[in-house]
Amino acid sequence: MEEWTSDSNESLVISMVRSPVDKDVLTETEDYEEFNPTFTYPIFGDKERIYGYRDLVIDFKFASGSLAQFLAVSYSEKLNSSTVDDIEGTLYKFIPPDYLKNEEDFEKRVEHDATHFKPLGEKIYSYKRRLALGKGKGKADVASEELNEDDEDVVTYEVYHANWDTPGFRAYHRRMQIFILLYIEAGSYIQEDDEGWEFAVLYEKRKRPDKTITYHFAGYSTLFPFYCFPERVRMRLSQFVILPPYQRSGHGSELYKAIYNYILKQPRIAELTVEDPAEAFEDLRDKNDLQMLLNNADFMLQGLGSSSTVSAGLGKGKMGPPADKIWVEKWRRDLKMAGRQFHRLVEMLILKYMTPEDVRAMRAYRLQVKERIYKFNFDSLAQLDREERLEKLEETFQSVKDGYQEILSRV
Repeated sequence: MEEWTSDSNESLVISMVRSPVDKDVLTETEDYEEFNPTFTYPIFGDKERIYGYRDLVIDFKFASGSLAQFLAVSYSEKLNSSTVDDIEGTLYKFIPPDYLKNEEDFEKRVEHDATHFKPLGEKIYSYKRRLALGKGKGKADVASEELNEDDEDVVTYEVYHANWDTPGFRAYHRRMQIFILLYIEAGSYIQEDDEGWEFAVLYEKRKRPDKTITYHFAGYSTLFPFYCFPERVRMRLSQFVILPPYQRSGHGSELYKAIYNYILKQPRIAELTVEDPAEAFEDLRDKNDLQMLLNNADFMLQGLGSSSTVSAGLGKGKMGPPADKIWVEKWRRDLKMAGRQFHRLVEMLILKYMTPEDVRAMRAYRLQVKERIYKFNFDSLAQLDREERLEKLEETFQSVKDGYQEILSRV
């Protein structure tokens, strides 16, 4: 019966709870409590429905730093039937068994953990944000490095690298992994018996009036290394999640930068790849990778030919078009980027600086892009006859070009 059926996405209410002292220093625009999941089908089934309750609320709280958990289920009425869904029993399969059921005990745990919890692992990156009023909270109006951490309206964020050997991290991961199911479509738990997993965890770092430092979980990413001939590894970014209160404020980009900068500094890692990226993450990755190349003076000078062509357009540099393949491969290896991603970025830059009226350059550019598209989609395109293949390639080229222009307009 519909009146006894609840939407599990709406019924599940998540809170990242801070101690009263830490709440007092928050601005009016900072709200970290009571947000809903995007997905609950991995837990409650494909229809995301819970049967047997009226006015159902599943109160799922986390201590904002340690992620200690509290779970309570409330409702106005419950059916007396064997078909009623067992909410706590269902969630028990997905969260550690040490969650708290008494809210007073949870509040004491929050207060204790606020001053005792410290991030696990090695700090690999940090940045600062000036608190802002209204939409876009936390975005910096000046460069991060120019902000003073001691200013009252400046917040620091730190990224820590950890693995299974990091003391205490297995238990911590079991508390935070639920966010993968709730915010990544088709997300699933990783296998703890795979010893290679590495993690990058993002925290908000706040300073109380008495100078006590507290840390608050904001998101994380999982990484897994694969053998890369002859003696290095290829690191694959597998999962990537930023909690809703921190979304649309640039924190996803900063976490990605932290991971990429970490990869660059590790001699054992040959390149960074991404596993089946969602469209939103692919956009984030493209924008950050493209900005990184634009900020690389040596790459841009070699690619365009001279400093004067940076504003005037393509010169006689290595980007052509067509781009010098040996030069492209050299930079790809140095910057530890996956092949398809790096070639796409070069194509974007050529388009950015190419004069649209230059017929010769546009023809060379079209052939360069189509060659990559053909190689990448060889199995499907090879089955078409020549005329259909050429038509499909042109259609795909125009779509790719339009996508590039959209990305360039936002960088």
